[in-house]
Amino acid sequence: MLLQIPLVAKFVSPGPILFESGPITIRWYGLLIATAVLIGVSLSTYLAKRRNVNPDLLGDLAIWLVLAAIPCARLYYVLFQWQEYAQNPAEIIAIWKGGIAIHGAILGGIIASLIFARLNKVSFWQLADLVSPSLILGQAIGRWGNFFNSEAFGRPTDLPWKLYIPPAQRPPGYATAEYFHPTFLYESLWNLGVFAILIFLFFGGLKNQPKLKTGTLFLVYWVCYSLGRFWIEGLRMDSLMLGPLRIAQIVSLVGIAVGLTGLIWLYGVGRSLPDVVVEDASAVPANPES
Repeated sequence: MLLQIPLVAKFVSPGPILFESGPITIRWYGLLIATAVLIGVSLSTYLAKRRNVNPDLLGDLAIWLVLAAIPCARLYYVLFQWQEYAQNPAEIIAIWKGGIAIHGAILGGIIASLIFARLNKVSFWQLADLVSPSLILGQAIGRWGNFFNSEAFGRPTDLPWKLYIPPAQRPPGYATAEYFHPTFLYESLWNLGVFAILIFLFFGGLKNQPKLKTGTLFLVYWVCYSLGRFWIEGLRMDSLMLGPLRIAQIVSLVGIAVGLTGLIWLYGVGRSLPDVVVEDASAVPANPES
């Protein structure tokens, strides 16, 4: 007789809309993104103060990141789903319905940060280190938007933890399947673990830990996040595809390779990472009036 494992958790979305009254509609997805941004800015400015970096710099950078990351995340998603959106172009701007890709957001954020760092003559890597914990925490929060939208789920499952998907949201051929892997939960928990690692390293949690070299946290973020994303993406049924290949897994492999190469360059070769500034401007003096 097989051992019956009791149900641990059954996730059932209450729907994508939190509040609706007349023309006013508040969606969970938008609320979670806004919450992630506010928490992220607060955390980054706090970390900046701990590194004697002007916190106002991080507040200004946050505006650049939002203006670049969200449109790029949507553009990235739409490009790989173009056959769907070509039939209904009006849906391209319907970001409140979901359909953004975090890799597109990261790419847009990196480009914006490079330009911002160059204009302000500060180290890109220093900024990236200060933003990385906020970024991964924001990703952990944002994944719950997938839950409320009943999207980005995994294959059918009968595990003690499972996600109920309404019939209208189920993939073709899976009309009779009710429960699927809650990949939003897997990634949210993984990202929280990565966040804990970054904060642990930031505050020198390792015994006799040497001072972290500039760029370390961002490279560790890339490696750790990409490892989890590669695994979780293999469970999903709605991956963005390039022929037979899952785009997110390809990008994750690239992220792991780049992150490990950078860490070897820093600690194995003992060299600094290429930056947008010639001089060591990685530590911007804090504003004494702040």
